[in-house]
Amino acid sequence: MWVPLVRLSFPRKLVQSSRNNLNQFRFINWFSSCSISDDDDVCATNTKKSTQEIYGGGIVCGFKWASKSADVDSVTTDITNTNRNRLVADSETLEVVNKLNSCKTKPNSAFLLFCKLKEDGFRHNVLTYCALVRILCYWCLDRKLDSLFLELIKGSGDVGFGLKDLLEAMEEEVEVSPSIVRGFDALVKSLVNLNMFDDAIDVLFHTRRRGFVQHIFTINYLMNRLIECGELGAALSIYKQLKGIGLVPNDYTYAIVIKGFCMEGRLEEAGEVFEEMELAGVAPSVFAYTAYIEGLCNKGRSDVGCQVLQYCKRENILLDAYAYKAVIRGFCDEMKFDEAESLFLDMEKQGMVPDSCIYSAMIGGYCKNYNLLKALALHNDMVSKGIKTNCVIVGFILQCLCKIGMASEAVDQFVEFKSMGIYLDEVTYNIAVDALCRLSRVEEASELLEEMKLKNMSLDIMHYTTLIKGYCLLGKVVDASNILEEMHEKGLKPDIITYNVLAAGFARNGLVSQVLDLLVYMEAQGLRPESVTHSMVIENLCIGGKVKEAKAFLNNLVDKSEETYTALVRGYCEANKTRKAYELISKLAKHGTINKGACFKVLSNLCMEGDNVRAILLFQRMFALNVEPKTIMYSKLIASLCQAGEVQKARQFFDSSVERGFTPDAVDYTVMINSYCRENSLREAHDLFHDMKKRGIQPDIITYTVLLDGFSKRNIRRVRSPLDARGNREEMADASTILWTEMKQLGIQPDAICYTVLVDRHCKADNLRDAIALFDVMIERGLKPDTVTYTALLSGCCKRGDVDRAVTLVNEMSSRGIQPDAYTLSVLQHGILKAKKVQFRN
Repeated sequence: MWVPLVRLSFPRKLVQSSRNNLNQFRFINWFSSCSISDDDDVCATNTKKSTQEIYGGGIVCGFKWASKSADVDSVTTDITNTNRNRLVADSETLEVVNKLNSCKTKPNSAFLLFCKLKEDGFRHNVLTYCALVRILCYWCLDRKLDSLFLELIKGSGDVGFGLKDLLEAMEEEVEVSPSIVRGFDALVKSLVNLNMFDDAIDVLFHTRRRGFVQHIFTINYLMNRLIECGELGAALSIYKQLKGIGLVPNDYTYAIVIKGFCMEGRLEEAGEVFEEMELAGVAPSVFAYTAYIEGLCNKGRSDVGCQVLQYCKRENILLDAYAYKAVIRGFCDEMKFDEAESLFLDMEKQGMVPDSCIYSAMIGGYCKNYNLLKALALHNDMVSKGIKTNCVIVGFILQCLCKIGMASEAVDQFVEFKSMGIYLDEVTYNIAVDALCRLSRVEEASELLEEMKLKNMSLDIMHYTTLIKGYCLLGKVVDASNILEEMHEKGLKPDIITYNVLAAGFARNGLVSQVLDLLVYMEAQGLRPESVTHSMVIENLCIGGKVKEAKAFLNNLVDKSEETYTALVRGYCEANKTRKAYELISKLAKHGTINKGACFKVLSNLCMEGDNVRAILLFQRMFALNVEPKTIMYSKLIASLCQAGEVQKARQFFDSSVERGFTPDAVDYTVMINSYCRENSLREAHDLFHDMKKRGIQPDIITYTVLLDGFSKRNIRRVRSPLDARGNREEMADASTILWTEMKQLGIQPDAICYTVLVDRHCKADNLRDAIALFDVMIERGLKPDTVTYTALLSGCCKRGDVDRAVTLVNEMSSRGIQPDAYTLSVLQHGILKAKKVQFRN
């Protein structure tokens, strides 16, 4: 890592008093006048004492002198050695040092003088630098020290001496002026700021070998920067070595080590540092806890991070919003939105105001999970509190809209955000360009790029690639190729993604020869087509109706891979050749290779075509290879079996899937319950409903509507009351009434479909009064009845012989813009005929 400095030494001789050589004496005595004592009041100028008395065994301007006899000439020779620039002491240098020393009580003046002399052409050397460093250190002018060292390090080739020379001069000065240790701190920080870590470590350990250690703050600064640059090993090495010589780490030192361990995912070792702090009697700082929490959350352990957060809360350790943000973001990344929302609310209870970063984390999480309603509600809450939105949050919302197939809404939102004066960056513009291209509004997308140019925004490869994709989707491959040429003209070199998009566009439009030519051109540009490139070509050839060519392309590849075979599977599915896709993926499974994404594609097609036998076999192959299907794959097969009327098979698959760890949601349960109700197996439907609630899955309005509809067709009197907390009381009651009451208690508001089911139920039970009452409530709540609702009520009226009310309902339908269908009119006609027959008989 670092290599210790080879110390540059020089002969150390006695300075013998010599009254016969006054010039030499004055020269050495002048050195004494340059030495600033720590109290800055004493300037040793006593020329009456012998030189040995003044300097014997002491330090003169940073140079140690031996106390044995020696020739003065040898000292002079050392000082004036032309190979040692830092020891050159010509008259001009002496004059400059003397001037600097005269400003020792005015450090700013000394600094300005130093700079002015440099501007005037004076070439500073190690003596003048050392003189200024002493003054700045004494007055604790750290910023000026930083400036001085940064300039020196950057221009080390122009000053005529090396950093090592200044380092040694400063080391020699320590015994006379201890404050100069501050200079070593500044030097280390300057080296660290320039990312010269090896040199900084050299200085650190070089001074340690001279018997003094730099300030813990400096060591912390070095360790922190090392960790931020991924050099955890070097930081820990410094930490261990300095502890070995008796250095006492402070709370920030420990926090830095914790941060380093967390960044590398060494969470157990990070936890052990807390134990080490406890033994040392050092209380962990807020920074230490925050670093640990953030590390846990970044490594997918947000639950533990939340526990640490709650511990700090109990112990009255006041963590700031940053710690909460780390846990909330972690929960969102792990798709644990309930936990994130709970912590978000707890944060507000603590009196902390969530900032835009916390809102951004939650909105981004909801958008990644395609929960747009939650994301928009949270965004409205943020804006209502006066917190300004930003381009990152806007980008999340627009991207989510595009991914759920609402490209038109994404464009509208983009225009609205732009009109609000919100700064939208290049990424946000690119999302809008992509949305326009999806809508085949490529010309508008092109205009948007021109708008970016007028705003002096930088168009990069990403923007041009998006436009190329848009033209390809429209089949305008010539225009797409022209955009590629424009990129070259503007000095933008297309990357592999750009070529992949264009190759896919050619393939989608059935241009096989152009695809092959483009791949050759790519290689000529130094970009070798990758497996992704080949996969995109294969899949898009199938989409373009060139299935045989896609297979031939795959067969001719030298480097076939799982990815390219998977692409052909997806291509077969896109071309509605599900049987071929199933056969290929089965063949791949026999070789121990199966892709989860491709399986989902094949399964979707099989379920769509009602081929449930092969769908189940596909699941079994996945299980055999220990490939866990996606949750949605379970749901698709359950729904497909129920739709085919194979409820028993669906229930067997449902139960076995739960045993494997599958967690069904409200939709899965509702699909199963609906199937039982359709088969009039209401007991099984009722039992499944209770199982759903036992698992903590809240039934929604659709679940209740399905059950109400089922029980309206068959009035089951003997049921276990879901409202009985003890669960051991049987009561004779109408199941529909119980469900209706339960809905009210849970605050679940019926929708138009639910009201229609209830109206129909009352009409069929010859309870027209309650049916009309429900219909009126429905209207009062602002829900719009449809043809089915009116037909159900109309049928009830006709059944009771109230033809006039039935005719009034038909007229009301027309006035509301709801046209009666054939069934409605036939019900009315049947009712009128029935009434006439009754009248005729009477």
